[in-house]
Amino acid sequence: MDTVSTDVRHSTVEYAPGLHLDIVRPKDPPQPLPAIVWIHGGGWRLQDRTACPDLAKHFAAEGYVMVSIDYRLAPDTVHPGQLLDVRRAVRWLRSNAAEHRVDPDRIGLWGSSAGGHLAALAGIHSSTLRLDHEEASSVSSAVRAVVDGYGPADLPALVNLSSPISEAEQVSPEASLLGGPIRDNLAAARDASPALVAKGGTPPFLVMHGIEDTMVPHHQSASLYDSLAAYGNDVILYLVDGFGHGFFNPGNVLELGPGLSLDQGHLERDPSASATVRASTDRGRRFVERRPCASFATIEAFFSRTLKAGASLS
Repeated sequence: MDTVSTDVRHSTVEYAPGLHLDIVRPKDPPQPLPAIVWIHGGGWRLQDRTACPDLAKHFAAEGYVMVSIDYRLAPDTVHPGQLLDVRRAVRWLRSNAAEHRVDPDRIGLWGSSAGGHLAALAGIHSSTLRLDHEEASSVSSAVRAVVDGYGPADLPALVNLSSPISEAEQVSPEASLLGGPIRDNLAAARDASPALVAKGGTPPFLVMHGIEDTMVPHHQSASLYDSLAAYGNDVILYLVDGFGHGFFNPGNVLELGPGLSLDQGHLERDPSASATVRASTDRGRRFVERRPCASFATIEAFFSRTLKAGASLS
């Protein structure tokens, strides 16, 4: 189904049985455009593709094809099912690139919370043609850039492994993702931890996390940064002063359901948020010198640097 506004075209497509994606793109681009795939949050067990920023504003208006995807939810589907869905969506987009005016060689990922975790995992495994439990395909799921917003990165570090399993751990989002408490599923927890499966040759990463996040400690993103940097990858980290959890989403998106308000809308309200910033490469350091604040403009500039043809290396 397509709907057309003055400046953008909206489409909804079933990319796998029961899973849909929304596409928002400039109406009549003269050439194929880079694409950004949004991956929603909700603790892996809530929400769908409609839990997203304003895709026309962020960033179809800047010359991107924006794609927001569904993925199978926990606990009915456990890891790595969600990761495989993200990869399947990327392959679908690449296979149908011409129809939707996408440049198949310029696809990036952008995720919030659980979606940030999945974006990071998919980015790290980007160059792997086939993962365990994945159907064979001749189409690549590789991406050129990743933006991870406050996603869990080291699942075993979220619990005290020397203490008894608590009731909270038994019913946690991580337990839903893994099929049981973290310490009863340590192999799966490590496999689902971007910071623990980091390797060389990943696409550039931009990671943002609020210092005041009480749901996913900001140390999780710092661990991801350290792991990616240790392998020589291009990674940038913004630890944002005074921000909590959920700030990529607009104010009307309640990731964890009705009555559970997080920090949604904060990045929109504060477009010059101060942050402690780290960059692993000279290229990244040049970038953050020009953009020391966390903002949607900084995110778009990162995607411009990594996805747009002829973009500056700085």
